[in-house]
Amino acid sequence: MLAKELMRKGHTVTIIASSFRHNVGTDEISAEGQMWKKEILDGVPFVWIKTPPYKGNGLDRIWNMLCFSYRVAAWTDEFNIGIPDVVIGSSPHPFAAVAASVIARRYRVPFVLEVRDLWPESLIEIGGMSPRNPGIWVLERIEKYLYKAADQIVTLLPGAVDHICQKGGVAEIVTWIPNGIDIALVPYTPPPNEAQFTVMYAGAHGLANGLDSILDAAAILQCGDSSGKVRFVFIGDGPEKERLRARVKEEGLSIVSFEPYVPRTMIFEKLQEASIFIATLRNIDLYKYGISLNKLYDYLACARPVVFGAKSINNPVEESGGGITVPPEDAEAMAKAVIDIMNMPYEERVKMGLKGREYVGKHNDYGKLADRLEQVIYKAFNGSNENR
Repeated sequence: MLAKELMRKGHTVTIIASSFRHNVGTDEISAEGQMWKKEILDGVPFVWIKTPPYKGNGLDRIWNMLCFSYRVAAWTDEFNIGIPDVVIGSSPHPFAAVAASVIARRYRVPFVLEVRDLWPESLIEIGGMSPRNPGIWVLERIEKYLYKAADQIVTLLPGAVDHICQKGGVAEIVTWIPNGIDIALVPYTPPPNEAQFTVMYAGAHGLANGLDSILDAAAILQCGDSSGKVRFVFIGDGPEKERLRARVKEEGLSIVSFEPYVPRTMIFEKLQEASIFIATLRNIDLYKYGISLNKLYDYLACARPVVFGAKSINNPVEESGGGITVPPEDAEAMAKAVIDIMNMPYEERVKMGLKGREYVGKHNDYGKLADRLEQVIYKAFNGSNENR
């Protein structure tokens, strides 16, 4: 969406991405022997690079990352996309950002680093890896290189600037730009006013998402007076989904159901079925740098109350008044919050949901975020020219 907004402002944008989709396990390149292809999606030019498939978070996924990064750096001239003025390297994994820095250096143009996740902190805090692991040592060296190589840095996390400076970055080149929402794609519909409440989680089913604690909350409600009045629906995919399914079956959690991944183009229609949304963070120190969860902005834009387990320096649910915040991974507190919202008069639930929608429209609109990104690009471009 940011690419579309930049194009509306007159910029030429091309996105280079891996052909293998992590969240659903599908491949954008199906032709045998084809290693890359160009495509226009919703008006935005894409270059898909063939990468090997994988499941889970093992060595196959690392191999996928390395293949993508090498091929981006090695094949860029073949794509016939011209010499860029600025290269933006995002970091869903750090190797992709390294490839972007290599391209920027080759063309002698500015490099803008987008920090999505803090590597290797995420692996240590969420994955439980030892700080003394050799792989962590390598990622730390890559992290420091990227912060020093960048002409400008964009971070999704409001508190990440302190971490970046500790690792060799410079505060003056860091700009916070969170994830966003196109509110026009989410027409307002009032929440359902039915006897049975649908508590919905829509998003990734991974270690980082703390979904066991939401199942614990569902178990509490199933055993209480709310049984029969509430159901929990999990939408999405991820490495933890089958284990969670097995747990639900083993424990007889009849009020819980799982539904498949829904494409982004169709998700908002599905989200309208929710009475309440629910999500939680893991109870770890990583979130002292802040959060920027796409699903939270989607939830709030749908104008439904949100139950959110969080301990973070920023919290859109709390800041907007669009729901109830409880301690992270606290099943009892989540269950109580669900009951409290269920017991509200319908009009109060509507008002609570509208507060969240108003908040994301004001703070997370893609048009406004694109203005900030455009300023970062200009700073990188002008600063690079001054230093030549």
